[in-house]
Amino acid sequence: MSAHALLRQWPASPRDTLPHALWDAASIAAATGGTASHAFQASGVEMDSRDVRPGDVFVALKGEAMDGHRFIAKAFENGAVAAIVDRPVDYPHVLVEDTTQALHDLAHAARDRSDAVRIGITGSVGKTGVKEAIFVSLDRASRGAAHRSIRSYNNHVGVPLSLARMPARSRFGVFEMGMNHAGEIAPLAEHVRPHVALITTIAPAHIENLGSMEAIADEKASIFDGLADGGTAIIPADSEYAPRMKAYAEKLGVKVVTFGKAADADVRLLDAIPSANGGSLVTADLGDTRLCYSVAEPGEHWIANSLGVMAAVRAAGGDLAAAGLALAEMGGLKGRGARHRVPAAGGHALLIDESYNANPASMRATMRQLGQTPASRRVAVLGSMKELGDFADKFHAQLAEPIHDAKIDHVILVGDEMRALMSELGKASASGIHKGLSYAHCMNPAEAIALLEEYGLAQGDAVLVKGSNSVGLGTVVSHFAGLGG
Repeated sequence: MSAHALLRQWPASPRDTLPHALWDAASIAAATGGTASHAFQASGVEMDSRDVRPGDVFVALKGEAMDGHRFIAKAFENGAVAAIVDRPVDYPHVLVEDTTQALHDLAHAARDRSDAVRIGITGSVGKTGVKEAIFVSLDRASRGAAHRSIRSYNNHVGVPLSLARMPARSRFGVFEMGMNHAGEIAPLAEHVRPHVALITTIAPAHIENLGSMEAIADEKASIFDGLADGGTAIIPADSEYAPRMKAYAEKLGVKVVTFGKAADADVRLLDAIPSANGGSLVTADLGDTRLCYSVAEPGEHWIANSLGVMAAVRAAGGDLAAAGLALAEMGGLKGRGARHRVPAAGGHALLIDESYNANPASMRATMRQLGQTPASRRVAVLGSMKELGDFADKFHAQLAEPIHDAKIDHVILVGDEMRALMSELGKASASGIHKGLSYAHCMNPAEAIALLEEYGLAQGDAVLVKGSNSVGLGTVVSHFAGLGG
């Protein structure tokens, strides 16, 4: 039989009728109730004119201090094919009453036109890394048919934007959801309507705004409110708030899967052996099967993360073998564990970039990881942890213990909130507890760079840079790693 005849016999699929273009003028108009000025096809959706790429449709959002309509010309200079606007403009556009509502409408249309399995992820620590791990696992298994939110697009604008970017032919969609205040997670989950919702862990991030750990757990658990019919809630079994979150999910009538070291965890850690590359060889019990896989990312927190990834991939109908391969190949993300070989006296030093975010739990985890990293000297550049409110002094001072446990040789503390830790280290030093530890305090990244240069990096040093994103320690990483800012 000829090749042409064989192709004609290729089985038809409903997916074959789905569009290849992300959006066209007619579909945007139908989704938003707007009016298109021209016919066009778009390959992307963007809300920041500086990030527009050729083929994008630009959504001119209006905020309290900024109006995207002012940047329409810039968007078209960068290659936009059309804009979504609330007033007529001299470019191809779709005219709507409210551009924010139009973005939401576009997101819901993208969600509803696709049969993709949607996974939602929240938690106090590890959201972005776990999101990326689940994505690469599902993308490998589906041969490129997975979609995810990029960067940390996890708020009231980023989540609908990420949904609006999901192609109709996607088989999986992975979405991160974050919050700063109570009542923010549930609306995001309602946008996504995930089939699988995962909570990574509960820690005192944003406790200034929520007031208690219980309130943080409740807010994270509200992601389960948005679960689609038949959805699965995935909960960290080792959290002291696991019973609270599990009870919340069970009241909603959804399936609950737990992961962790706990004896009753559905995805349970059996063993974890350090591997030569700094990662781990993990053995896990999934109830009806056991898995052995490698995790490239170092640190005990990534062992726990990998169990959550496996639970989510299985609940989504993904391939566990592909997930194991993906976890074995994952490298650190910028600001979240990326490792750089940087010039130092006599050779090179290791710089660990954790500059994007910080809270008490993640600080402890990354310092524990530093303590397990082979090095001639261990150095930590630690920036203030934000949004801790009245708990700030307490949580900063408590970092003296993990500094001691990690056998860190030199610490540079950055930011006003770090004065409490500076005082605690001074007390410990006077009593002889932190013998051999040197430390310094400064107020900004430029001063931190100068202090680290004065200290001097040497062959075999390991340097951890970690702090809340607003402290700006990414500039320290860029300076020493030669990343150009």
